[in-house]
Amino acid sequence: MSGITHLVNMMNIPRFVRVKQYFPHNELSEEQLISVIQENFKKPEFSGKIKPGQRVCITASSRGISNIVVIIREIVKQVKALGAEPFVIPAMGSHGGATAEGQKGILTGYGITEETVGCPIISNMETVKIGHAPEIDADVNISKDAYEADGIIVLGRIKPHTGFKGKYESGLMKMMTVGLGKQYGAYIAHSAGDDAMPERLYSIGSEIIRKANIIMGIGLIENAFDKTYKIAFVEPEKIAEEEPELLNEAKAAMGQIFLEGCDVLILKKLGKNYSGGGMDPNVVGRSRLPIGIKSERMGIFELSEESHGNATGMGRADVATMKFFHQISFDDTYPNAVTDHDSSVYKMPLIAENERECIQTAMAICLNMDVNSPKIIILKNSLEIEDILISESLIPEAKTKERLTIESEPFELEFDENGNLLTQI
Repeated sequence: MSGITHLVNMMNIPRFVRVKQYFPHNELSEEQLISVIQENFKKPEFSGKIKPGQRVCITASSRGISNIVVIIREIVKQVKALGAEPFVIPAMGSHGGATAEGQKGILTGYGITEETVGCPIISNMETVKIGHAPEIDADVNISKDAYEADGIIVLGRIKPHTGFKGKYESGLMKMMTVGLGKQYGAYIAHSAGDDAMPERLYSIGSEIIRKANIIMGIGLIENAFDKTYKIAFVEPEKIAEEEPELLNEAKAAMGQIFLEGCDVLILKKLGKNYSGGGMDPNVVGRSRLPIGIKSERMGIFELSEESHGNATGMGRADVATMKFFHQISFDDTYPNAVTDHDSSVYKMPLIAENERECIQTAMAICLNMDVNSPKIIILKNSLEIEDILISESLIPEAKTKERLTIESEPFELEFDENGNLLTQI
């Protein structure tokens, strides 16, 4: 029992129903992914830039990208087929505790190892200054290993960012600026705040294209299930021009909650494998930007194993569990706050004893909730949103949504003797 149990245990958790949200399943199979990569490497505008004996750097991010091992392994094969010597580097700013070991560990956690992709993985936080972006008065720094290679293949996912909006968000320009920049370059990029990031990604990224030997950009675009449905090969001099259109396509394809809002939103798991911000505000809201579903309060149950203790995003929630608290590694979380020049999403939520109390506490601190008819949504995480739980009071709205179906009769949530949720989504 915690110090707040007696204050919140009078909150009656409502009954729920299972709901399915419908999104197109248009993801590429492994065979299709390999075929697309092979076909593009046959094009002279890409293959002609890779010569026998050259050392070619391939970027790998800290995001959980579907089939990433298959994609990198095939790129490695194609580079080797042209007689060059590929290697992979972690391109992830300050993630992994801003250490070489931590960043290589993140790749290992995603299955990206020398054995699985077929080439060396070189992890090093050292950067070199390669130029200056005069329009924003910023030095341009990138990974020393990448700069000293004969060529760089910029591989990255193109997706709406969780903290800012503009022509450039998460994508190839950000992979060059923040990813290749390591902690130091990322710190410079973030130094004017989120609102300035699109301009800074353009200015710094453009200077990197001018000064570093970028061979090609390979942008991955995902559907609502975060499965790759398109691979876009882009010549370096066209990245700045073509990425905004690819970003618009990615925005149209991403998942969302089709309900207007709720009193309480519960995430069973938070983690950087689901989103760079731990939870994606484009889906769950809780942002200074007018995006995602509206909720008055949010609770989170636990941190994903894949996040390696990095609890970035916890500051968006109002309540979390004691289990979540004990999973946090501040050594892995706070370097992101320093690099981002921001503390807001790294602040500690209220800590409840268990998952039942987490829900009750989130309900108890609502201002406008009808206690007899609370509107509550429970998600696995901000990524897996095809199957969700909604409380009974949301059923009338759900019945009006074409892309929602109610899959069950109302039922009570089940909890174990320790107050943790047994009901599966």
